[in-house]
Amino acid sequence: MNDIVQPIHFEHHSTNFNRLKGRLEHMVGKAIGDFNMIEEGDTVMVCLSGGKDSYTLLDILLTLRKRAPIDFKVVAMNLDQKQPGFPADVLPNYLKSIGVDFHIETQDTYSIVKEKIPEGKTTCSLCSRLRRGIIYKVAGELGANKIALGHHRDDMVETLFLNMFFGGKLKAMPPKLVTDKGDHVVIRPLAYCAEKDIARYARGMEFPIIPCNLCGSQENLQRQNIKEMLHQWESQYPGRTQTIFTAMQNVKPSHLLDGSLFDFKGIRVGDAVAEGDIAFDLGE
Repeated sequence: MNDIVQPIHFEHHSTNFNRLKGRLEHMVGKAIGDFNMIEEGDTVMVCLSGGKDSYTLLDILLTLRKRAPIDFKVVAMNLDQKQPGFPADVLPNYLKSIGVDFHIETQDTYSIVKEKIPEGKTTCSLCSRLRRGIIYKVAGELGANKIALGHHRDDMVETLFLNMFFGGKLKAMPPKLVTDKGDHVVIRPLAYCAEKDIARYARGMEFPIIPCNLCGSQENLQRQNIKEMLHQWESQYPGRTQTIFTAMQNVKPSHLLDGSLFDFKGIRVGDAVAEGDIAFDLGE
């Protein structure tokens, strides 16, 4: 969604805007460093959808590249899926105006999805699989070894709860992964960035946002419910989303139940546990 928070007006390049810009650049730079996302000589293909997240990702990567101690290339890629009403001129015009290398890939996945998915059913799953395959193919054609996606902190937290509530797994979105065939590394440089900050930045930059509802499909209802739950928590207890995100970086396998991560069967009297004896610590 591109209207996550109510508009907060501030002038482009005002003190507040520059503070926000600096915070986002710091968070992206920290994520890149913490997970070694970009290295010398990389070609990073930024997947640009026309939404606030991917615009912000591209803008900040281009800024950081100018002062990075390493040399890497950035190329923007948009997949035109031939959705009715898609403004095909918006992204090319914007990308030309900022002088970045780009590629527009045109593939009519819209017709395939409409043919395969019954009317009224959510099309996101099939659409996502088709899009992923095309993205990997185009990355190979462009010589890009890194694929940058615009998922942010809130996306990762939402995915954690989706997997817990509906999949029975403690699993979220990784900040960095290797594709199934091993040809590319997918990175999420916005991993530490809050969605509300990205939304404010996109408004301040006046990016030419393309609505995300062009396909006519309803947003994944389960994800929307999780998003609303987290927003309620955040309004009642400010900072809760960040606390959950911090917990994802502070995992204690010996205090969960996965025997593949910790040898519970092998525990004997006298053994030391890495996380310490906190069995009765209710504050933990």
